[in-house]
Amino acid sequence: MSTPPLDAQTAFSGTAAPEGADILDEAKLTAWMEANVEGFEGPLTQHKFAGGQSNPTYKISAPSGNYVLRRKPYGPLLPSAHAVDREYKVQSGLHKMGFPVARQYGLCTDDSVTGSWFYVMAMVDGHTIWDGAMPGSTPENRRATYETMIDTLAALHKVDVEAAGLSDYGKPGNYFGRQVDRWTKQYRLAETETMDEMEQLIAFLPASLPEQTRTSVVHGDYRIDNMIFAKDRPEVLAVLDWELSTLGDPLADFTYVAMAWVTENGGRSGVMDLDRQALGIPELNEMVERYCAATDRTGVPDMNWYFAYNFFRLAGIIQGIKKRVIEGTASSQHAKDMSERVRPLAERAWDFARKAGA
Repeated sequence: MSTPPLDAQTAFSGTAAPEGADILDEAKLTAWMEANVEGFEGPLTQHKFAGGQSNPTYKISAPSGNYVLRRKPYGPLLPSAHAVDREYKVQSGLHKMGFPVARQYGLCTDDSVTGSWFYVMAMVDGHTIWDGAMPGSTPENRRATYETMIDTLAALHKVDVEAAGLSDYGKPGNYFGRQVDRWTKQYRLAETETMDEMEQLIAFLPASLPEQTRTSVVHGDYRIDNMIFAKDRPEVLAVLDWELSTLGDPLADFTYVAMAWVTENGGRSGVMDLDRQALGIPELNEMVERYCAATDRTGVPDMNWYFAYNFFRLAGIIQGIKKRVIEGTASSQHAKDMSERVRPLAERAWDFARKAGA
């Protein structure tokens, strides 16, 4: 008898004892934390979080409290991927500015401690919403949750980059040009077969780049399941997963979170096929108005190009996971299921590219 598929909330929540190569050297880690983590007292125990495919993430428990450790995966990595030092830098800078991120304790660039670079941060006590439908919630709470998600994004885009110590965190201007180039290269490095849609996108996107009018910190993967919400109220306590962050065009983040409205739910962040009115989930035009009001914009441009780019980028990211599955270095059982999504993502991207005039 086959096991029924787990819903995302169950599949990605919780921790398990790490196995094999994933087990961290507790003696070395304890010594490092004693030297680098303010207030730390051992002994420590380790558990690995179930969610996420990219940087393996651990819960470290000790008498002094709970911590989160994120490290680079083992094995050969694509250039510029899994840059835990950048994740550490951006969160440290934003935390100083009062933006909701976890407190950062220390970065280790010495491979001899755990076998790869890692950083340690505070564990934020709250909950993650894996399913955009928010089963079991109320219409009022769903609406407030979506509104605070957009308000938090607007707050990120208003952070004074220089005051946060992040003026060197990315290159100014031509964000989408550089991103299209980057994801094209990453896709080529991970390519396992030729896909017509990807070839057409690789030609169309750089020839049709939108004008960039603003620069801010860009999260790069901003969606409802990449934040920790308070358990008892619709408040974002911490935005997670800064692996793809840089300085860039804030519309990249806004149009990425807007993808939920053009993506079917399937138990994840999409809301396209839900009865949004009954659930209390705001419509996309309401989110556009709210974001524009908070960031002093008169509106956002036609989103079809941005959706084409975002689906293209997702196809590139998932292609990287697919290659790691084939090579046997992917870090979770979800990775294999993910790898079958490359072609459908490429097809969606090309559909939006055609709407954008391709």
